[in-house]
Amino acid sequence: MPIVIVSSRELNQDLSRAKRAALKGPVFITDRGRPAHVLLSIEAYEKLVGTTRNLAEVLAMPGLSEIEFDPPKSEIASRPADLG
Repeated sequence: MPIVIVSSRELNQDLSRAKRAALKGPVFITDRGRPAHVLLSIEAYEKLVGTTRNLAEVLAMPGLSEIEFDPPKSEIASRPADLG
């Protein structure tokens, strides 16, 4: 698992790079050359603390109501039962 170290300044300049790196392993964020924070993917965090979210918790997350979701309609045709 690769460990990435970025300064707070680098993090502010390229957050997307740090987020991509966090998918592969922890990203240590330094302040004045000293480790100050660690960025993890949600999967790594849940594995670390031993918790998982259920569907209700995920759907209750702030901001999800802003996501447009329009799934295609199912086309299931009914037919008479064959009782013979």
